[in-house]
Amino acid sequence: MPGKDKVTAWADGKARCRWANPANALYVEYHDREWGVPEHDDGKLFEMLILEGFQAGLSWECILNRREGFREAFDGFDPEKVAAYDEKKLAELLADPRIIRNRLKIAAAPVNARAFLEIQREYGSFGSYLWSHTGGEVIYETGLASSPLSDGISRELKRRGMKSVGSTIVYAYLQAVGVINSHEDGCFLARRGE
Repeated sequence: MPGKDKVTAWADGKARCRWANPANALYVEYHDREWGVPEHDDGKLFEMLILEGFQAGLSWECILNRREGFREAFDGFDPEKVAAYDEKKLAELLADPRIIRNRLKIAAAPVNARAFLEIQREYGSFGSYLWSHTGGEVIYETGLASSPLSDGISRELKRRGMKSVGSTIVYAYLQAVGVINSHEDGCFLARRGE
């Protein structure tokens, strides 16, 4: 089990970031196989964009535990379908106990989907847009909640009409999709030899 002050080895012999909850298999799997892994698939990038918006003010573990419910409620995070949501669908989502029922976050989803699709049309893919900010390179840094990179992307996304994309949310998103690798020193997934 990880210590509070430093990364320590778990029962399986691997040291992990302090935030990974050893009692939650979903969280350990997320830490080990997804968080910080460079993602270029637009479907996954859209899913994480929506989920990170819902995470604001909550723990990621709370969102992760409801992820399958979110996937079902939001039509597999198909941006074309989400962009077309009408008031009836938004009302259904507000009544759906499988997700976080926050009116503003739910209303932001179709708005963000439309902006996401516009970025896809402009850049060929959302991944191309996102990774263009780093020249396709992963940024390695720890201990931050925002940065000039997340500030800039946040401003751009807001200018394009997106909601729930403040710099802290965007920073967490960039970490989740591997644009920024923030695995803590000592974690078995931390950057090595550089």
